[in-house]
Amino acid sequence: MHRPEGDGPVATEVVPLAPAKTVDEVRRPEVTGTAALLVNDRGQYLLHLRDAHKEICDPGTWSLLGGAPEPGETAYQAVTRELREEVELTVPDLVPFALLRCSTPDGTVQGCIQVFLGHWNGDAAALPLTEGVLLHWFDVGTLPRLTMCDWAAEAVRRHQDELCGATEGSRGRS
Repeated sequence: MHRPEGDGPVATEVVPLAPAKTVDEVRRPEVTGTAALLVNDRGQYLLHLRDAHKEICDPGTWSLLGGAPEPGETAYQAVTRELREEVELTVPDLVPFALLRCSTPDGTVQGCIQVFLGHWNGDAAALPLTEGVLLHWFDVGTLPRLTMCDWAAEAVRRHQDELCGATEGSRGRS
């Protein structure tokens, strides 16, 4: 899972929160974007093909639905608003999943993307897409063949790692 060379943001790591001595020293990274990692009962991921010829982040890549928070909006409010605006979708069980660093290919940090995890079983083709080109469900085995933005690929990889850990943990308790 990779993205072509370009100037758009990429991400490859979870943002570490440095240990603090006092509450005043805790500095949360600025959330500059939000995304919804939506999974269905078959374990497929809902991906969004972004416009290729617009001046946007990660043009022409498969990504997650989402967008930037508006002033005064929490990350949760932003992701739920973006889902409504982009595809008229409400996902009531969204939970924070990962905070990913967003940086350019040269390593310049541009902020962080708060990824929320949710479950939805609908028909992607039936959603009224207002941004981008296409929505589609993908099996995890297909993902390496797609051009994905790095931070979305990282979110899926972390979810797969979590699932594998849960499977191994349940085997160990038998």
